[in-house]
Amino acid sequence: MSPSSSKKQAVFISSLIILWYSSNIGVLLLNKFLLSNYGFRFPIFLTMCHMSACAILSYVSIAFLKVVPLQRVKSRAQFLKIATLSVVFCGSVVGGNISLRFLPVSFNQAVGATTPFFTAVFAYMMTFKREAWVTYAALVPVVGGVVIASGGEPSFHLYGFIMCIGATAARAFKSVLQGILLSSEGEKLNSMNLLLYMSPVAVIVLLPAALIMEPSVLDVILTLGSQHKFMWILLLVNSTMAYSANLSNFLVTKHTSALTLQVLGNAKGAVAVVISILIFRNPVTFVGIAGYSMTVLGVAAYGEAKRRFK
Repeated sequence: MSPSSSKKQAVFISSLIILWYSSNIGVLLLNKFLLSNYGFRFPIFLTMCHMSACAILSYVSIAFLKVVPLQRVKSRAQFLKIATLSVVFCGSVVGGNISLRFLPVSFNQAVGATTPFFTAVFAYMMTFKREAWVTYAALVPVVGGVVIASGGEPSFHLYGFIMCIGATAARAFKSVLQGILLSSEGEKLNSMNLLLYMSPVAVIVLLPAALIMEPSVLDVILTLGSQHKFMWILLLVNSTMAYSANLSNFLVTKHTSALTLQVLGNAKGAVAVVISILIFRNPVTFVGIAGYSMTVLGVAAYGEAKRRFK
C-alpha cells in the first residue's frame, strides 16, 4: 500500500471512530437531556422514535446507498427468531432510557459496563460454554466496582438502578441469544441487515406499549412542541444519532476489528462520564469515581483474558 493510500485509510478510519464516538455519546446525552431536563418523560415513545429512524435509514442505506448487500429472510422460523431478538432488544433500550430519567449518565455508564459479566453468565447458562478461570476472575472487579460506585453515588435511585441492571442484562441476553438463534450459515445476518428487520418489529411492539403506558404522550409532545420550537429538531437529531451509532459501530468493526471496538468502547464510557459531569453538573464522589475506574479496568482485563485464553 502506497504512503498516500495509507494516509487516506488512516484518515478514513479516524473519521469513522470520531463518528462512532460522537453518535454514541451524543445520543446518550440527548436522551438524558430529553428525559430528565426537558420535561419529555416518555422513554417508550423515545425508543419508538429511535427504532422508526433505524427502520427508515437502514432501508435507505442498504437498498439505495448499498452500504451492505441486502440479505433476505428465508423462512418464517428465521423471522420469528429475529422478532424474538427484537423484543429483547426493545426491553434493553427502553430499560436504559427509563434509567436515564432517574440516574446520572456517569452512574448509568458504570452499571452498563457490567455487560460482560451478564454475557458470561448467560453464555454459561444457555450454552454451557466455559471460559478459563482467569477470564472469570477478571469479572470480580467488574461487579465489585459497580457495588463500590453504588455506595458512593449521591444521586442513587433504586428504581433507576433496577431498570439499568435489567437493561444491561437484556443487552447481554440479546447478544448470546443472537449467537444461538442465528448460528447456522444460512441464517446469519450482518448487524445492518439484522437492524433492518428488527426495527419495524420493534416499532410494532412499542407503538401500542407507548399508547397504553404513556397515554398522555401525544398531548404533552404537542404542548412541548408549541412551547419549544426546537423540540422536533432535537427528536429528529436524537433519532438519527441512534441509527448513526449502529451504522458507525458496524463500519468501525468492519474496517478495524472487534477487539479495537471493545477497547474504544471502554474509553467511550469514560469520555461520556466526563462530558456528562461537565454538562449536567451532577455531583460525584471519590468513591464513585474509584468504583467506576475499577469496573472499566476489570472490563479491559476481561477482554484481554478472553483474547489470550481462547
